[in-house]
Amino acid sequence: MSLPNVIDVRENRRARKWSQRELLARAAWELLRAPLFQWTPRPLWGWRRFVLRAFGARIGREVHVYPSVRIAVPWNLTIEDQAAVGEGAILYSLGSIHIGRGVTVSQYAHLCAGSHDYRRRDFPLLKPPIVVEEGAWICAEAFVGPGVHVGANTVVGARAVVVKDIPAGVVVAGNPARQVGRRQSEDDHGD
Repeated sequence: MSLPNVIDVRENRRARKWSQRELLARAAWELLRAPLFQWTPRPLWGWRRFVLRAFGARIGREVHVYPSVRIAVPWNLTIEDQAAVGEGAILYSLGSIHIGRGVTVSQYAHLCAGSHDYRRRDFPLLKPPIVVEEGAWICAEAFVGPGVHVGANTVVGARAVVVKDIPAGVVVAGNPARQVGRRQSEDDHGD
């Protein structure tokens, strides 16, 4: 397959990436996100869970989403019980993002479930899903790319860039992220 010489921006802009209903819902979310979500005091976790559910997100119990979190498409978001999404995190949920039970997404982390096919001249939008399994920790300012699956109890180190699946129970760091250790369970301490 040969690569295109030039991206055809006009063809890309003419392409239908969203249904009319989705466009209206996205406009409503952008219009109401600030007053109903972003401007709320930090301790109003329950209110923000309610707002996200009203926009189609599947949100578990005792979930903490900070008011400064940026969520692109809430109905593509699932956050299971007792998970937390920290200050300034970006959940670019053009495709689905599934955050498992007890996951921590730290401040300014970026989960990006959207990209473009650079091999095609019309540069079509892609929406590969992201899955972060139970007990994982996405540390501060880490980037998790489209289509990535992060295994249970894994730690993605601060500012790591993850563009490939990460197995369960490991610690990764760097750009691109590579395994630098294993996460110990409470049973591994030998007490």
